[in-house]
Amino acid sequence: MEHFDAISRSPSQIYHSALPLSPSLSWLYNYYTTELSKEVKVVLGLPAKWGACFRTVVVYSTPYCSISWKNTIAVGLGSGDITILNGTTGSQVATLSGHTKTVNSLAVSSAGALFVSGSGDNTIKQWDLQTGGVIKTLYGHTRAVLSVSISADCATIASASDDATVCLWDIQTGECHHIVEQKNEAQYVSFSPTDPQHLIFASGRNVQQWEIGGHGVNRTYDGSYATFSPDGTQFALYDPSSGTVAVRNSGSGAIAAEFTVANSMNMGCCCFSPDNTLIAVAPDIVVEIWNITSSDPQLIKTFVGHTDTIWSAVFSSPSSLITSSGDNSVKFWEITVPSTDQVAAHSKTTSLAPAPARSITLQEEDGIAILIHQDGVVKVWNISTGICKASFQTPTKDVNMFDARLIDNRLIFVWLADGKIHVYDAEKEELLYTWGGVMPFYRVIRISGDGSNVLCLSSSHIEAWSIKMGEQVCEMRHSVKLARSIIVDGSRAWVQGPWLQIRGWDFGVTDSTPVAIGLPSLYFNNTRQWDDFLSKILDTVTGQVIFEMGGRYRKPVDIQSSGKYVATCYESGEILVLDFKHVLS
Repeated sequence: MEHFDAISRSPSQIYHSALPLSPSLSWLYNYYTTELSKEVKVVLGLPAKWGACFRTVVVYSTPYCSISWKNTIAVGLGSGDITILNGTTGSQVATLSGHTKTVNSLAVSSAGALFVSGSGDNTIKQWDLQTGGVIKTLYGHTRAVLSVSISADCATIASASDDATVCLWDIQTGECHHIVEQKNEAQYVSFSPTDPQHLIFASGRNVQQWEIGGHGVNRTYDGSYATFSPDGTQFALYDPSSGTVAVRNSGSGAIAAEFTVANSMNMGCCCFSPDNTLIAVAPDIVVEIWNITSSDPQLIKTFVGHTDTIWSAVFSSPSSLITSSGDNSVKFWEITVPSTDQVAAHSKTTSLAPAPARSITLQEEDGIAILIHQDGVVKVWNISTGICKASFQTPTKDVNMFDARLIDNRLIFVWLADGKIHVYDAEKEELLYTWGGVMPFYRVIRISGDGSNVLCLSSSHIEAWSIKMGEQVCEMRHSVKLARSIIVDGSRAWVQGPWLQIRGWDFGVTDSTPVAIGLPSLYFNNTRQWDDFLSKILDTVTGQVIFEMGGRYRKPVDIQSSGKYVATCYESGEILVLDFKHVLS
């Protein structure tokens, strides 16, 4: 990713740039200096370790604001354009043109259906992201629009302006139905992401909470920048004059956490992570990442790399941050960069012939596939880029039944041995639970897609065990002959056998009895025990074969699917990811 631009223009730059410019203590650098020293030119004087910034996108005009949703980044530029970037690669997807002056603020609805912008040309625009055209332009402010926000019910747009007013606009009619006048310019406005009646806005050195229905101010605080947490339960107030960030309860206004950043100027921004555990604050040209899970926040990261004022910061995931700066760049930062090279830390994963793969988990919503090797090594792969994001050694080897899943941003690993199920936190290297009384003759175990249960498959039954309580929740007779796999999707699971035998249940119901459900979209005829058969993927509605996996991709060890992707793994350690969205539609 660091060399994405060069490689995308010329793939040979992998060898001319990316490999020889890898950090001197990285596994890649050491491998290529020893194994291919004659073929690859090695550069001296390199940094020792990988940096936190894994991608820099240079834009043609100063980026003043940015916003993230569904693997998409929108950046408002000083030229009046809005550039749309791919959230993984940073590649430009589209450009929206219509404003004549700086785009100061962007807002998108929770579902991504409504997209609005506020500009120095005194207007607000609603955009059609499919066509790139303007749906509606809102006129009324007499000076620059500095901030815009969309209510949770998508009925109202709020705008803050240099003309010292906060306006509320009807999205359907485009008319301003209420104006809140201020003594100073209104710099910032934000709707609660969960309560369409709750609004906060900043004017001068004051931040006000406001209830739309009663047209009244609930409370006033010191600060000049404010933002809600994604779940709406808290909001953060930033006072650049003192560098103080206060996290307050949205209902009571009580302070939940408070800290001070260094080198604060008379400008800056802050934002919550999607899981509400972190706050990123950009006081000038650096970014500080604070953990706010306790009343005593801790500074965990400081990102240095921009050479001019940082105008906006936004989390694209719980572990990734995107910043835009007056140095005409947009930078992608990885918050969970390890202190050591994780691949080098586990000698077995550095081998050219890794241990055979035994299980794969597909998490489409997080964009990852998790591969488990026979020697207990767990690897997390980005399914869009094919890059291994992390590698962990777990304390188990030569076990045939295990599974892993990212649950609440923690990589949880389970395995069955000696009649017990073991639950392990891979990142903390800590055994969380061990349950006894489990039958040893299961064929497959799986963590349910919602992370609540461990599903155990025998020749006649499927059992669900609570992952936290260690108790059996239910037991269902599946009546699938030669059942050999479980396909999970959220709280739903299907048991599959050969010859279109499938039974499914939803284990997420309120009582202890799962509800039977219909067939999934795809069926996997994975007859890997017969060499003269191909592995096939069939449409369960028509029964037609829509894909055959032959050659090196026949007979996968394990297979999982979601509404869009199918992922298979092989004894070689390879993963094959197939996109079936267009086929099924």
